[in-house]
Amino acid sequence: MKQTPTSILTNSNLRKTPIRLQVLQLLLREETALSSQQLESNLHKPDRITLYRTLRTFEQKGIVHQVVDGTNNPKYALCLNACNEHQHLDQHAHFHCVQCGKTICLTEVSQPSIHTPAGFVVQSSHLALQGFCPDCIFKGKKKKSTL
Repeated sequence: MKQTPTSILTNSNLRKTPIRLQVLQLLLREETALSSQQLESNLHKPDRITLYRTLRTFEQKGIVHQVVDGTNNPKYALCLNACNEHQHLDQHAHFHCVQCGKTICLTEVSQPSIHTPAGFVVQSSHLALQGFCPDCIFKGKKKKSTL
């Protein structure tokens, strides 16, 4: 069953406010991780504080996960269906295109299991891959062939 903003909010027992619906609609449409600035610029008259609260609530409910892609600009992506308010299961890699700036979830690439020394407790880990996406590679090849 395809997810919709309304179904996501209903399943998470959250009210269907305009900002929540708009944020989810954007994340579903774009299918890439988006920064709060990208979300803000694509929303209709957003209140910055409300946007940040919305993103925090979505993280707490297991709707979105924060993506660290090496750009020092956190982004947000929709979680897999298995995430919930008790546990995020989005332990996968992320790919950041250094040319166009898109960041996508690589859900099929799991983070490696890391064994830490005694006494260390890992709270989070991030696997970010950087390079060129297929669109940018294609555009680069197309430019070279027209020279």
